[in-house]
Amino acid sequence: MNFLARVISICLLGFHGALLLSAAEAPLDKTSAKVATLGAGAGRFEFQGANQTVPVWYYLPENARPEAPVLIVMHGVHRDASRYRDEWAPYAQTYGFILVAPEFSEAAFPGSESYALGGTVDEKGHPLPRAQWAFSFIEPIFDAVKAATGSRSERYFLYGHSAGAQFVHRFLYFVPEARVGKAVAANAGWWTVPDPEIAFPYGLRGSAIDDAALKTMLQRPLIVLLGTADTDPAAENLRRTPGALAQGPNRFVRGHTFFAAGKHRAETLGVPFGWKLATAPGIAHSDSGMAAFAVPQLFDAPASAGLKR
Repeated sequence: MNFLARVISICLLGFHGALLLSAAEAPLDKTSAKVATLGAGAGRFEFQGANQTVPVWYYLPENARPEAPVLIVMHGVHRDASRYRDEWAPYAQTYGFILVAPEFSEAAFPGSESYALGGTVDEKGHPLPRAQWAFSFIEPIFDAVKAATGSRSERYFLYGHSAGAQFVHRFLYFVPEARVGKAVAANAGWWTVPDPEIAFPYGLRGSAIDDAALKTMLQRPLIVLLGTADTDPAAENLRRTPGALAQGPNRFVRGHTFFAAGKHRAETLGVPFGWKLATAPGIAHSDSGMAAFAVPQLFDAPASAGLKR
C-alpha cells in the first residue's frame, strides 16, 4: 500500500475536558467513536478532537496479531509526523507492533506551549481547559486505533524525540492515569525537572502537578535515552534561556540532570524509582539514529536486534 493511501475520518462524539484543577483531579472523559477499519500497510486518518482535527499517520503490519503492541510516536519541533512514521515503519513490520504518529501542526498548536508543554498553558503561562490540551488527544487516539484494528492491548508504548521527548515526559506528569506501559524520552532539549523549588516549566513550582501525580510519574517505566554525540551547545532549536542553561550546556548533559533530579526526588518521597537512563553511542540529534536503540528499550529485544539504518 502506498504511504499516502487511505484517508480515514474518525468522528468523536461527546469529548469534553474538565477545567484545569490538578493533574489528579481532572481525569480524561471517555469518548464514543465511529471508527473505520484500518487496512494493513501505511496510511493516514483524521482524528476529530474537541477543538482541533489531528492527522494521524500509521503503519499496520501485515497479519498483525490482536495482541500486537501499540506504539505512539511523537514528532519533534518540525511537526513532521509522516517522516517519523516512515522511519519507524520498518521496525513495526519487523517486530509486529502497530505504529501511530499523531501530527500536532504549528498552525493548529502554535508555539512550544501548545505542543512541547502539552497545551496546558497559554503563551503567558495561564492554565487552559483540559479539553484544549494536546495531551488530551493521546488516550482517545489509542482507543480509536484499538477499535479500528481489533487490538486487544490494554496499554500502549510511547516514544518521543527532541520536542517529542518534551511532550512525552510532561504527558506522564499531567496525565497520571494514562495507560502507558513503557515510555522513552529521547534527546529532549530541556526538561521539567521534578523539583518543587524551581518554577514551572523548568520545575514544578506553580504547576498543576500534585504530589500524587508526581509519585506516579516517578514510578513510571520511563527510559531517558540520550545520544552520546548530542553535545553541541550551539545546536539549532536548543533553548538557551537561564532556566534551560541551568540544566546544562547541551542535550546530553541536560538529560543526565533530569534523571538525577528524578532519582533524588524519588528517594526524598520514599517511592520506588522506575526510570532508567540509557545511551545511544555515537548518535547525535537524529530520530532515525535513536530508533535502533529505542526499540530494544521499549520491547525488551536484544540490543543487537535493532535494524541498521
